[in-house]
Amino acid sequence: MSTNNILLNFIAIRNAFFSEVSIGITANAFLLLFHVLWFFLKHRPRPTDLAIGHLALIHLVMLITVGVIAADILENPQLWEDITCKAVNYLYQVMRGLSLGTTCLLSVLQAITLSPRSSCLAKFKHTASHHIICGFLFLWLFNFFISARFFISTTATTNRTSNSLMFVTKSCSLRPLSYLPWYTFYVTAIFRDVSLLGLMAISSGYMVTLLCRHKRRSQHLYSTSLSPRASPEHRATQTILLLMSVFVLLYLLDCMVFSFSGMWWKIDPGHLCLLMLVGNGYATIGPLVLISSENRMIQLFKSIWEKESKCLLVQE
Repeated sequence: MSTNNILLNFIAIRNAFFSEVSIGITANAFLLLFHVLWFFLKHRPRPTDLAIGHLALIHLVMLITVGVIAADILENPQLWEDITCKAVNYLYQVMRGLSLGTTCLLSVLQAITLSPRSSCLAKFKHTASHHIICGFLFLWLFNFFISARFFISTTATTNRTSNSLMFVTKSCSLRPLSYLPWYTFYVTAIFRDVSLLGLMAISSGYMVTLLCRHKRRSQHLYSTSLSPRASPEHRATQTILLLMSVFVLLYLLDCMVFSFSGMWWKIDPGHLCLLMLVGNGYATIGPLVLISSENRMIQLFKSIWEKESKCLLVQE
């Protein structure tokens, strides 16, 4: 491949990445603003609303952080100090772990919401709002611990010729840990990912079963032409299932790209940019899926507009 083609491919990937980050930051900020306004102006939110707002906040911080990391990779700024390298890379890894955990929690909460009264999950419906804060706290503490290896091993790059360092950005590198700490963190991270993905698959399968059962019952009670519209709970469940599908697809794609990339990312910013493009796709696509199916947004902003119009009339 010629130098010009390599340069054009790099520019295309870089532009696609920064476009993805820009769209993701805007979408997550809008989604977070909606849930904050809904909380203060309407009524007590549902447990899934809290989880979605929490997920939007995580993705917002995550995309801002990866934008900062990308700027250090692609541009030529002043080199970071050691504490800056540790803080930025540690924060990004914590946000990635929280994204996985909160998505799994959202799936479980929706399964509880959809469960029938005869189900063993029904007893958690009224207490889910109280337990979700504890769930958030556990996820934060657990991911602070899991990602500690990045805080320990990240260091400012002082010697670019060292073979013992794995370069992350122009300013930062990862130094290898000894066997026991590395093995402990690695096994714990694998356990976290497998456990949460398994729980996500179980809750998603449970929701699909309930939706299929409801559809069969509706076909017995109503003719095909007069079938009722899906309830808000069922529409929300379909959205969550779509979100789970997007997450799993992009998670597997991220693993594949990282596996096939080998060690390119050490020396080639283009390949690292491609990894970040795929790895942060869920943080951009996820909020767009949630926004496109959120009918309450029109209701909320319409009520805000009516209040503002009344205030202006009173002042006149």
